[in-house]
Amino acid sequence: MHKYCKIFATLALATIINTTVSAQVKAIHFGKLVDGRGKVITNAVVITKAGRIIAVGEEKDVTVPAGAEIINLQHYTAIPGLIDAHTHITYYWDKTPGSNPWTQYGTLGQAVTVVLAQENARRALETGVTTVRDLGCNDYMDIAMRDLINRGALVGPRIFAAGWGLHITNTTYTYGLTSRPDGGTADGIAEVQRVARQNIAAGADWIKMYASTGSDKDVTGFQTYTYEEMKAAADVAHMAGKRIAIHTYGPGAVNDAIRAGANTIEHTTDVDDSTIVNMAKSGITYVPTVDHNRYYIAHKDEYGYDSTAVAGMNNYITRNFETLKKAIKAKVRIAMGSDAVFSGFGENTYELEWFIKAGMTPEEALKTATVNGAEMLGKEKELGTIGVGYFADIVAVDGDPLKDINVVIHNVKWVMKDGKVVVDKTK
Repeated sequence: MHKYCKIFATLALATIINTTVSAQVKAIHFGKLVDGRGKVITNAVVITKAGRIIAVGEEKDVTVPAGAEIINLQHYTAIPGLIDAHTHITYYWDKTPGSNPWTQYGTLGQAVTVVLAQENARRALETGVTTVRDLGCNDYMDIAMRDLINRGALVGPRIFAAGWGLHITNTTYTYGLTSRPDGGTADGIAEVQRVARQNIAAGADWIKMYASTGSDKDVTGFQTYTYEEMKAAADVAHMAGKRIAIHTYGPGAVNDAIRAGANTIEHTTDVDDSTIVNMAKSGITYVPTVDHNRYYIAHKDEYGYDSTAVAGMNNYITRNFETLKKAIKAKVRIAMGSDAVFSGFGENTYELEWFIKAGMTPEEALKTATVNGAEMLGKEKELGTIGVGYFADIVAVDGDPLKDINVVIHNVKWVMKDGKVVVDKTK
């Protein structure tokens, strides 16, 4: 090869290498960094490559690779990407005049709903939520969204999906009925096993089980599944290497859920002291979702709720909050979950304020949406922390989140997920 050809070839290769480095490697400078595990770094630098964090430290101690993209966020504080432990991301409402969320749900079709639900996904990201656990939808739409996001076809938070939520028969028998019940209906041990296995076969990461009445304006909490049925679902999940979340609005199903092997308890109120102690000893994670009824009340006109429904939900909030306070005092592991549906996306982190009111410090509240959420998912070595080897899920907030949790709720300015900037409100 002619010597000039060699020179040009070398230069071309160097350009390709530098372009590759620039595309893959980012160096992000923060005024302060809260790593999620109790460490605070001032004048921090985070180096990311191919969606992972490869270096974290003070500016003076970190070498920035040549060709890296430099991102200056020195006016902001970095926190880990947040985890919302309870959402229904495919519950989408287009706000057509004369409609309401519940009457429209299920009428748009699967494909249309998945596409339109990108708005819910975008709003979740804007709150700093980069990971959600989605606990129940129709027709495995959450699994479809998860897979589309994972392949880059949609932009949204990382999803851990449950598919259909298991529930007892809740429709009236009609003589001559030819249509089958929805995919989550399961009565008795054999049916519970079948539906749980169908969810897993469809690709579910979690099993969701409605072990009591209660949802929307219904604030009852009557137990619907027996211990044996809950154990059947939990055994199917655990044998497949999955986890199970058990919904119970009241106290009745909680002890049975703990004995059955539930990984998380959702909602629940009026739990006595001995059961709270059981929750703490078992290592179970409690997802209180206090704020979701506050959301329903604030949006009562959208839903058409009357004063009776509002009074019932306010009463439930009071009882839910009392159980939360007991759980905090007993050191039950708690994870932040919004139970976001429809127009609730964008309010995903409002639950954190309830944790402060119930006695947590801002640091403890932040951990419910980071470290605790990651442990709940079994991803404590990949999520919930800004550390070497973790996913590059990073949020920049304006202010000090260790002094005021409202900084996390209202002052998110920039969001990175998997090493890609997905929200930028800094300009």
